[in-house]
Amino acid sequence: MTPAEFEFLSGFIRARSGISLADDKIYLFQSRLVPVLSRHQFSDIAALVRSLRLSTSGPLADDVVDAMTTNETLFFRDRLPFDHFANRLLPGLLARPGRSGAIRIWSAAASTGQEAYSLAMLCAEARGALGGTRVEILGTDLSPAALARAESGRYTQFEVQRGLPIGMLAKYFTKDGDDWVISPTIRAMVKFRSFNLLDSFSPLGRFDLIFCRNVLIYFDIDVKRMIFAKLAEALPDDGALVLGSAETVIGITDQFTLHPELRGIYIKTRASQSGRR
Repeated sequence: MTPAEFEFLSGFIRARSGISLADDKIYLFQSRLVPVLSRHQFSDIAALVRSLRLSTSGPLADDVVDAMTTNETLFFRDRLPFDHFANRLLPGLLARPGRSGAIRIWSAAASTGQEAYSLAMLCAEARGALGGTRVEILGTDLSPAALARAESGRYTQFEVQRGLPIGMLAKYFTKDGDDWVISPTIRAMVKFRSFNLLDSFSPLGRFDLIFCRNVLIYFDIDVKRMIFAKLAEALPDDGALVLGSAETVIGITDQFTLHPELRGIYIKTRASQSGRR
């Protein structure tokens, strides 16, 4: 891959997804685009770039973005945020003064759905406390392939062995051939849709809680700042945002502050209620 080809591809990926790739990531393009070359019958990356320069939209463009999107996930990944959700965040939402209607939770960058379904299972475990309160979980991702798998609710033996407690596997999944399929009850709590974090959040509505983990690490600071502003707009006063263990708001935005007791949980500051500084 030539420097010019890398510059074009990295600029294209940043414009379409916000993902920022430094020069030392050339190997990612070289490895991840191999299936795209085969699918579209290109002899090499140079031929792919020539075609992409003619049109930066359409199936080829979508496949290139999909190939460069990291979709690594597992059930109850980094268990602590889910413990915080079950023990503190969900009870806090149920006890919020003036609360009415459904509790809405957003799993941004949901990949193949394990995070969203993990939250749904915890809500099912808390159904006694929920009473008649409905929980709506939205999972979004940029990758059509990842969303199709999430929609299916079907996982391999390897995938269910990664983080999923055996009791929850027995309770909320059924065996179907070599795969495990999530129960209709859990599936009904979660909706998935394609969404780009660079776009306006307005069509998604507002949420009581947002999980946006392990995605902001791929963005530069200006894109992070923009996304934090939009996340703040999508939450009520004192709404909670859950970030990945390697992510922080420090030095980027004052629209969220770290929860004094819960690691990885950030609370919307009242000064940011307009979502703009």
